[in-house]
Amino acid sequence: MKRAWPEAARALARKGAAPAGLLLHGEDAMRVALRRAEAAAALVGPDAEAEMRLARMSAATLRADPAAASDAMRAQGFFPGPRAVVIEDATDAHAAPILAALAEWQAGDATLVVTAGRLAAKSALRKGFEAAANALAVAIHDDPPGPDELAALIAAAGLSPPGPAAMADITALARVLDPGDLRLTLDRIALYKHGDDTPLSPAEIAACAPATIEAELDAALHAAAEGEAGTLPGLLARLSAQGVAPVTLCIATARHFRILHAAAADPGGPAAGLARARPPVFGPRRERMQRQARIWGLARLEQALAILVETDLGLRSSHPAPAMAVMERVLIRLAMLARRQG
Repeated sequence: MKRAWPEAARALARKGAAPAGLLLHGEDAMRVALRRAEAAAALVGPDAEAEMRLARMSAATLRADPAAASDAMRAQGFFPGPRAVVIEDATDAHAAPILAALAEWQAGDATLVVTAGRLAAKSALRKGFEAAANALAVAIHDDPPGPDELAALIAAAGLSPPGPAAMADITALARVLDPGDLRLTLDRIALYKHGDDTPLSPAEIAACAPATIEAELDAALHAAAEGEAGTLPGLLARLSAQGVAPVTLCIATARHFRILHAAAADPGGPAAGLARARPPVFGPRRERMQRQARIWGLARLEQALAILVETDLGLRSSHPAPAMAVMERVLIRLAMLARRQG
């Protein structure tokens, strides 16, 4: 039977109702592996591997021994309890022995859990599991976790339910991070909050979130947007010493001002516009950019973007002027423009 993951997860969690087989397939190997781990834990419990109730094999094993899956499903261990056989990296080349084992399944046999990459609708392996009344076929898509799943991940990390502002930032993180990175980030936040009973704040999430931009570069962008022209030469000197190319700096500056422009143009206001930004803007940086968007206004931001587009074209041409000096002049010009606006 074809099922979506939330429905399949509920079915696996029901005691005494384990299916004969479960096929998990999708393009993202990490997402498929995480779902496979969740499915195995739901089917046989966390101690199954130590109690030898969970057997693993590569699909390549079936080439040399087509009966290996059937034998593993019927094998009995020393410990009582439900059993599962996990076959990883299956393709249509392994469909025949896998589907044969599924067809031979009887009550008391282990559940067959099969993982695969992307399978087309005409795939023999996929069609076999979808047609079987005692099996589930689940396509794992690259969608961010929903509210229920995100709440479960937060609880699994040992965090208390966050407030609306913190939850909004975690939701934004979930849209841009891989599942594994999201779990690591939540674990990092939980470690950061260990022994601290105060509510989780957006600033704490920002402190633990993966860095998307170097601190020196971030400081230079804020200085230009807030009219702090005097701090720019020192910041740019450090960026140049770190090997940041002028074109890279120009691209980052343009991206920063495009985000400000989108925030200023949003009908719901800068806060709503920044909430839609990708990658997400967190904590104090978000509040700072909200102020910048209000100070600049839509017209001045369009003027700044025009300056940056012209600068980018000049940097990519055979311009005789030193590139970093050109960028310093442009950032100071933007800072002076911000002062006049403020």
